[in-house]
Amino acid sequence: MEFTIQHFIALAPLLITSATIIVVMLAIAWRRNHSQTFLISVAGLNLALLSILPALKVAPLAVTPLLQIDSFACLYMALILVTTLACVTLAHAYLGDGGTGYPGNREELYLLILMAAAGGLVLVSAQHLAGLFIGLELLSVPVYGLVAYAFFNKRSLEAGIKYMVLSAAGSAFLLFGMAMLYADAGSLSFVGIGQAIAATGLPSSLAQLGLGMMLIGLAFKLSLVPFHLWTPDVYEGAPAPVAAFLATASKVAVFAVMVRLFQISPAASSGVLSTVLSVIAVASILFGNLLALTQSNLKRLLGYSSIAHFGYLLIALVASKGLALEAIGVYLVTYVITSLGAFGVITLMSSPYKGRDADALYEYRGLFWRRPYLTAVLTVMMLSLAGIPLTAGFIGKFYIIATGVESHQWWLVGSLVLGSAIGVFYYLRVMVTLYLIEPNLRRHDAQLHWEQKAGGVMLLAIALLAFFLGVYPQPLLTLVQQAGLAG
Repeated sequence: MEFTIQHFIALAPLLITSATIIVVMLAIAWRRNHSQTFLISVAGLNLALLSILPALKVAPLAVTPLLQIDSFACLYMALILVTTLACVTLAHAYLGDGGTGYPGNREELYLLILMAAAGGLVLVSAQHLAGLFIGLELLSVPVYGLVAYAFFNKRSLEAGIKYMVLSAAGSAFLLFGMAMLYADAGSLSFVGIGQAIAATGLPSSLAQLGLGMMLIGLAFKLSLVPFHLWTPDVYEGAPAPVAAFLATASKVAVFAVMVRLFQISPAASSGVLSTVLSVIAVASILFGNLLALTQSNLKRLLGYSSIAHFGYLLIALVASKGLALEAIGVYLVTYVITSLGAFGVITLMSSPYKGRDADALYEYRGLFWRRPYLTAVLTVMMLSLAGIPLTAGFIGKFYIIATGVESHQWWLVGSLVLGSAIGVFYYLRVMVTLYLIEPNLRRHDAQLHWEQKAGGVMLLAIALLAFFLGVYPQPLLTLVQQAGLAG
């Protein structure tokens, strides 16, 4: 095939991200400088984000048989790049500078985050099983290193090993499933598989088994029940900015490719597989919320709550018609904003040289009297995660319920309502803790370094955005509708 200038414009976000990775690598080899590495990473990610605008003008375009750049891919690319930017800013505040900073090498964290982001960009534009697998591995392998980055902390190392072993098992299932699908359909492209399945009406037992095994592999990455056991331990052990990346960018990329696979071959999500997805959705919603009730660790609580949130998202995937694509887009954007805010507060409360992160709930008792700004951000995030009106989370939940009602999935809608009711309890418990008055409390806001101030400003912007989208969601809805229609 011939590469034209259009192909390069379409691939610009991925190419710029890859170029940034090389520049960061060379900069580290030449001279270690934490702030310089951070600035190069931020500049590269901003350039990649801007390059999505010209890429939209040439979309939709099949760059190679593996990658399709269309408005759907561009929306999720933008979401991944913005999330990565936020995580890099948090990482800079977390790792610190000078004597109070992280005791090991700080610069490689940026390199690994950028590599994982490049994997996410490949994943959301994949239209072929080979592209899907390359993207998934490029996303997953750097994350193993990121999770275990605070290697001197036993929990971080344990989390890295757990995630690596279970993720490898998930990848094995995924590959086996792909092999079965190929044996049945004779094609690895999503369109080819869709046509082969549609030609016979219902998927054959081999195709269903293949799709089922692929679903197991993807469910591992999305930590859906019953493949969720790694989630709380990994979230707790990973450094706070890495947990933020894992909960947002990593999951968004995997879910986006799952949506594309099921949208291009609708027959794939019919029959037995639709029932299996429904059961996984209900189990994820109920288990995620019920297990979160008992947590006294904020990271573990957010880990279990993310299992429930992806259970909600599966409702729209099962419905897969009408409002479904729009609902998934809106929910993922609102979920990313709120998760980044919640993990951002944990990041600014923690620092790696103290050993473990400040993630135990008792450390947040009376936080309002010490760090009022952080408390305000965390309060908005908890309200948004609970889906309270006037926050972004409410708009996301509303769309998912509308999709479930539209496709008459009453059991799923019922489980969503029940799950949300349980969720309100533990989110409000966190909020109440923030405002308790401790005996002999010193009322002042802690002194912040400039890196932490940058992170703090970003968190306030995230909180305002969550509130703004809750009050006036139209810009987000327009964006998602355009991506859905052309995508």
